[in-house]
This record gives sequence, structure tokens and C-alpha cells, in this order.
Amino acid sequence: MKVAITGKGGVGKTTLSATLARLYAEEGRQVLAVDVDPDANLGLALGFSMEEVNSIVPISKMRKLVEERTGANEANKFFKLNPQVSDIPDTYARDCNGVKLLVMGTVDVGGSGCVCPEHVMIKSILASLTYRKDDVVIMDMEAGLEHLARGTASHMDQFIVVVEPGARSIQTYENVKRLAADIGVTKVNVVASKVRGPEDEVFLRAHLPEDALLGFISYSPEIIDADRNGESPFDYSTQLVEEVRRIKQRMEND
Repeated sequence: MKVAITGKGGVGKTTLSATLARLYAEEGRQVLAVDVDPDANLGLALGFSMEEVNSIVPISKMRKLVEERTGANEANKFFKLNPQVSDIPDTYARDCNGVKLLVMGTVDVGGSGCVCPEHVMIKSILASLTYRKDDVVIMDMEAGLEHLARGTASHMDQFIVVVEPGARSIQTYENVKRLAADIGVTKVNVVASKVRGPEDEVFLRAHLPEDALLGFISYSPEIIDADRNGESPFDYSTQLVEEVRRIKQRMEND
């Protein structure tokens, strides 16, 4: 199971990613949660403390590691496009609640474009995750569609787009589905988050394909409390856990 979770900012991608990861870990599965969002907060949602999260250096900021693997440095502007990276998840991931967390970070490309050593490094690591056959890999993607244009998630088995009950969010799902097809990902499912009641469910069912709709996550003050306190929502809301458990079952039966 290799899943990339995407959507607009603030819709609940990280909540879904962390809860799925915790559920798989609860089953005794090997779980690698990958934070690809520049606004990295998957660690807190998994249950890491603020101090632990602040101590994590993203892979994209490990300059010596990037130089060592790609061969790029100030004196040498040429670099490898296929660096050796298969050992990086096990070497640099941190463990919490049975989940390994790997924080990728962002690439400040400026005027240099996307083909830079840091980007090559990140893309190579994400591609290598495909070969971790015994692992569940859950990627919490950056907000927006930039990662689709760069193809950094093209090796995933499926995308899950998290949406809210609203027209703009539905449009994001349609755009992700179209762009995902361009990079060879044909399985694009959707989870509706922050659902306030039957009226929202009716709206979402009317605007989303039933065969792609994995389920609903209710709007919950408990999730907000968990975020406010820097804690894992998995430990705050039994309703969230049960809703995501049903989503997980639908994913596995799809």
C-alpha cells in the first residue's frame, strides 16, 4: 500500500495521513509516514512532542548528505540524477507510536528551476519507496498541485484527495485527477473532511463519483483540541479513528 494524500491547505490531509498510519501500525504493519509538506506538521499529528519535531532536520536541508549522494558542490555544478538513496528512510526516519516518520522538507529553487540536487534527491527517495514491498507508505503531500507538475508522487499506487464540502474543493479534486493521469496515476480516490451533517453529505455525494468516494470525516472539536495542544488526533477522538478505520477498509477492498 503506497498512498499519496493531497488537497488544498487546511482540509485535513495531515489528520487523515496520521490516523491511517497509526491504524496500520496498530495492526503490526511496518509503516513509513513521509512528510512532503513544506509546512511540516505530520510529526505532531503522529504523537511526537514539539521538542522532538523541532529537532528533526528535513532531508532537503541536509546539505552534506545531498552533496555526498549527488556529487554536487560549489566546485562541481554537475550531479547524479539517480543517487543511491535506498538506505535513507531506515537511517533518517524517527519512530513514534509504531510509525517511522521521514521529513523531506521543501526545495527553495529560486531562479534555478526544479532540476537541482535537492529536488533530485527528494524525487529519488520518493521513487525508492515503491520498492519497500513489506511497508505501508503514506505520503502527506504539500498543499496545491505543484508536486503533480514535478511528478514527485508519480510512483504511488493511488492518490487520495481530501476535500471539504465546497465548490472550490471539488474543483481541486477534478484538477488532481486530471494531472495525476498525466503522470500515470489512474487511481484517484477522495475523502470528504470537516463534514457537518447530512446536508454536507448530500452535497458531496451529488458532486463526487460514488466509486471514488472512500468516506467522510466529521467536523470535530476534538480534532481542533488535539491540534491546539500539539497532540495526535488519534488519541483525542474515537469518532475520527472509527471513521478513518472505515475509510481504510474501503481502500483495501477497492
